[in-house]
Amino acid sequence: MSQDFADIPLPKAWPKRARSAIIHVVSLAHSAIVCARGWAVNSPIARVRLRGQLEVARAEIALLTEELRIKDARMASIDSRKRPHYRPTERLAILELRAARGWSMAQTARALLVQPATIASWWKRIDEEGDSPLLQTPEPVNKYPAFVRHIVCRLKVLQPTMGKKRIAEVLARAGLHIGATTVKRMLEWGRAHPPTGLGDKTPVATADQALAGAAAPAPAVAERRPNRPVKSTRPDHVWEVDLTLVPTSAGFWVPWLPFTLPQRWPFCWWVPCLIDHFSRRIVAFAVFTKQPTSVEVRSFLGRAIAKCGHAPRYLISDLGAQFDCDHYRTWCERKGIKERYSSKGSLAATAVIERFFRSLKEELLRRGVVPFHRAELRALLTSYIGKRWI
Repeated sequence: MSQDFADIPLPKAWPKRARSAIIHVVSLAHSAIVCARGWAVNSPIARVRLRGQLEVARAEIALLTEELRIKDARMASIDSRKRPHYRPTERLAILELRAARGWSMAQTARALLVQPATIASWWKRIDEEGDSPLLQTPEPVNKYPAFVRHIVCRLKVLQPTMGKKRIAEVLARAGLHIGATTVKRMLEWGRAHPPTGLGDKTPVATADQALAGAAAPAPAVAERRPNRPVKSTRPDHVWEVDLTLVPTSAGFWVPWLPFTLPQRWPFCWWVPCLIDHFSRRIVAFAVFTKQPTSVEVRSFLGRAIAKCGHAPRYLISDLGAQFDCDHYRTWCERKGIKERYSSKGSLAATAVIERFFRSLKEELLRRGVVPFHRAELRALLTSYIGKRWI
């Protein structure tokens, strides 16, 4: 028996729930798509892996397009005479974007919410000199190498598909003859010194609250072992170990209780790190798809000790379940290590590694999306740690 949809009665107070229902539906679709993508990027078939990466890229482009539409709508609602002016560095970046896009003045003005006459004025005054010119580079490029480095970095930003050889060939046609290895060094410098002033990035918080909620410490042990300050006097004297959550591009927030998706892959990675307190170098790291157990953490620490050839005198950690247990303390005693714990609710003892976690997440998320594949994440972390910390 068929029934017209108009005859189906709606739930009570339906208009009051419509907006929240929209958010719930989008979140459910997001969770389902993330699980499907996670299966695709780890498929043994290369064609399926490439298709999964393509779907991730398309989804990211669609989300960025919607984000820009929302921001443009807000800016367009402000009277043009009351809108904030572009800074000199942003004006030059707009003209660079126009050249990369091949836009006309009208197209550029429409996309950036200014008047075509404004773009024309910027173009006429592009070579203006003085103490405060209308257009400026993010940093002075009054030297030839700095000028070339700026061009190389901007080419890579505006044309990301261009490799080091292609950039060198393009510059050669313009009369700048530099080698591909020089272009590579300039690009590495550009990644290490991203431009500032063209947008703010919100710092990514660490997952200490999630870790504390997932594993409650034993208060009796904390009282039985008072904290005593330990001062590092030489390399490999004091090590610090901790775990953190690195969210993938999928994220792990949803609008229903308990407001988080499962804290495991494909929504996030668990990354334990071991840092030397004296030299601030990263001794070792690992990647887990879910919260590691005490056995897995002890195995990770054992591999780090075998790699260095000796164990530290002190090993500082928090009161997580992986560390605040008899098996961990027995393992430390067998290795000749004196374990130390941070106070409950205090990050002073592990401040060094927590600061590293914050820098790590800010740098990784500024570069782009965190990969779903374990091998790609390991390569990304190895590149970051090798350049910044060792």
